Amino acid sequence: MRDLEVKGRRVLVRVDFNVPLEGGQVADDTRIVASLPTIRYLMEKGARIILMSHLGRPKGQPDPKYSLKPVAERLSRLLKAPVQMAPDCVGDATRAMALGLGDGQVLLLENLRYHAEEEANDPVFARQLAELGQVYVNDAFGSAHRAHASTEAVARLLPQAAAGFLMQKELAYLGRALAEPKRPFVAVLGGAKISGKIDVIENLLGKVDALLVGGAMMFTFYRARGLETGRSLVEPERLDMAARILEQAKSRGVDLVLPADCLVASSAEKSDGSEKVVAADRIPADGVGVDIGTATAQDYARRVLGAKTVVWNGPMGVFEVPAFAKGTLAVAQAMAEATAKGATTVVGGGDSAAAVNQLGLEDRMSHVSTGGGASLEFLEGKVLPGVAALTDRK
Repeated sequence: MRDLEVKGRRVLVRVDFNVPLEGGQVADDTRIVASLPTIRYLMEKGARIILMSHLGRPKGQPDPKYSLKPVAERLSRLLKAPVQMAPDCVGDATRAMALGLGDGQVLLLENLRYHAEEEANDPVFARQLAELGQVYVNDAFGSAHRAHASTEAVARLLPQAAAGFLMQKELAYLGRALAEPKRPFVAVLGGAKISGKIDVIENLLGKVDALLVGGAMMFTFYRARGLETGRSLVEPERLDMAARILEQAKSRGVDLVLPADCLVASSAEKSDGSEKVVAADRIPADGVGVDIGTATAQDYARRVLGAKTVVWNGPMGVFEVPAFAKGTLAVAQAMAEATAKGATTVVGGGDSAAAVNQLGLEDRMSHVSTGGGASLEFLEGKVLPGVAALTDRK
């Protein structure tokens, strides 16, 4: 973005303001705050700023429940400057507001997803958006994995399309971690299903020194090794895949670590105080695995503390239930300590970011991604359409 000449020019900026609302107010402004450096820079440089974002799933038509008006109000308070609110994201009235902006002024367009053409990457809709600006900036990493009109088509219609500061930061941390990691390089992968992480696992096997597995997907690995898993979540159709991954790790010399013990409860929904830690080969037939065990939490913390680069995606257990969050907390605290010791620690969005935020440790990581799906696809080695559409500097 610093390469652009923006003074007196209309800069169309894709941001990620898909934030939770409660009672007509913004309930969590993390994503809005993350966009502030880009917006403030453009204001200081005298740009005429037109912000666009989606919010929720209004199904391609206007729905007051998904209006960005509360976001405009919160953004105005954060910037300590007025933020104009457009009645729509396209149309004559919106166009007139965009053309009437003065240097350093900010306009927020109404929800892009009020139009089905946004998600369809419709060229006519993209042209209407492009007519509002003179240059384009994408600062919405959380939407960069989607080829939508505001992230992909519009970027190809304006003469210059640049990365905002948040996008730049996301790509720098994730890219550096994968391309030139300081070693040892440890990946911690959790979450419910192997099927959702298979591409990540296979991509990381060629890059990491150790891969620590947690979350419910560990039970599919257990079953692939012939262990009893009780009523724990298992993907029976992925057992061959799990066995293949274990074999791949072995042949590549990657230390793929499965939990030596786990926390078993009578229900994954809530704690009744009867949960207990058992060895991996001692899961009772009527039990449900809900977290990694105490010995595993200590082992994973030790491995994280010994690493120079750590990438974490997916919680270690059902962290939403406090009694089942100890494994996730142990990993988060170890990553915070590793960061203090000079390691590069990257938390890959989604549930892992939510867990780190919930524990108040986000400021103690090198980087917490704002994009769950986008960071996952980046870790899979996929090209992100919203990044591929940006202009090359040369």
